[in-house]
Amino acid sequence: MSGVLPNQQITRMIADTQIASTRPISEAQIQPASLDLRLGTTAYRVRASFLAGHGKRVSDRLKEFEMHRVDLTAGAVLEKGCVYVVPLMESLALPDDVQAVANAKSSTGRLDLLTRTITDGGTEFDRIAPGYCGPLYAEICPRSFSVLVRPGMRLNQIRFGDGQAVLDDAALRALHRQTPLVDGPAVIDEGLGFSVDLRLPDTTLVGYRAKPHTGVIDLDLVNHYSPREYWEEVHTDNGQIILDPGAFYILVSREAVTIPPEYAAEMAPFLAMVGEFRVHYAGFFDPGFGHASAGGAGSRGVLEVRCHEAPFVLEHGQVVGRLVYEKMREVPTQLYGAGIASNYQGQGLKLSKHFRTG
Repeated sequence: MSGVLPNQQITRMIADTQIASTRPISEAQIQPASLDLRLGTTAYRVRASFLAGHGKRVSDRLKEFEMHRVDLTAGAVLEKGCVYVVPLMESLALPDDVQAVANAKSSTGRLDLLTRTITDGGTEFDRIAPGYCGPLYAEICPRSFSVLVRPGMRLNQIRFGDGQAVLDDAALRALHRQTPLVDGPAVIDEGLGFSVDLRLPDTTLVGYRAKPHTGVIDLDLVNHYSPREYWEEVHTDNGQIILDPGAFYILVSREAVTIPPEYAAEMAPFLAMVGEFRVHYAGFFDPGFGHASAGGAGSRGVLEVRCHEAPFVLEHGQVVGRLVYEKMREVPTQLYGAGIASNYQGQGLKLSKHFRTG
C-alpha cells in the first residue's frame, strides 16, 4: 500500500540508517507524518539563492556563492534580507521507492522566515528524489524579522512517501461526505479550497501586518515577545482590506479544517491569476489536525500572505489557497494534538508561539 509514511515507519527508517544524523535523533523530532530537521553549527551567507543542479554538490556551489561563514555554536543573528545556507544535522539514504518533500514548520512560516531544503543534484526546492543518498541543507532568508538561531533548532520538516498518495477530486468529495473536512460547503477543485475570514465575530480585528523596523527574535523564546512591538493590527468593518506591496500579513481562514487520522494534507497556493498576492504556505497539516479524535473540533488555517507588485483588495470569503489531501500508508500511532506538543490545535487567528497571547 502506497502513501505518506507515519511516525512508526519514520522510526524504523532511523533504526535502518535510512535517516542518519551527526547527533542522535530525539523522539520530539518525530511528528505524526514528518520529521523535524535540525540546524548544524555553521551558516554560510551567500550572494543569492541557488540550487545545486544535476550532478553537482551543494558544497561545491557554496564555494561559488559564499560571502562569509557564521558560527552558530553560541547563537548568531541571521539578518533580515540576507540569504544563508545551513548544513543540517540529518542526512538521507532513501530506498529507491521512497521520495521526500520538505517544508517550513508552522512557527517558521508565521515569522515570514523563508526556509527551503536543498540537496546535492537537486533541481527543485523541497523535493527529494527517490533513492537520494546524501546531506541536507536549509536555505534561510529572513523576510520580515532578523532572528537569533542556534544549532539544533528545527525550522523545517520532511515528509516521506511512496507511490501516488494524493486524493483526486472524486476521492476528496467522497471523503468529505463520509467525514466533513470543513464546517461549511466544500469547494473542491484540485484540492479543498479555503478562503479568508475578514468578518471575525465580535471584533473588527482580522489580522496582523509585520512592522518594517523591529528588534531581533530569539527563536528559543516562547510566549515572550509583545505583539505590538513587531506587528500592527489590521482592522476592517466592511469585510475587505487593501494589501500593500511588499507587506507581510497574518490572516485566518474562514473554514475550520479537519484532517482525519488516515490522511495528511499540504497547503498549496491558489491560481496566481486571482490577484497580486500569494499565501506563503508553511505547508504540512498532520493527521489529527482539527479532528475530534485528537482533541480538535475543526481548526482554522492561519494564512501567511505577501502582496506583490500592486496594492490589492482582499475581500471576505475570497478563495486564497487549497489543501491537497494524501493517504497515509498506515494510521500514525500518534496524532497532532493528542499527547504531543502541538501549538496550534483548535487555533483561530494566531501569531507564532514566540509572541505573548495575554
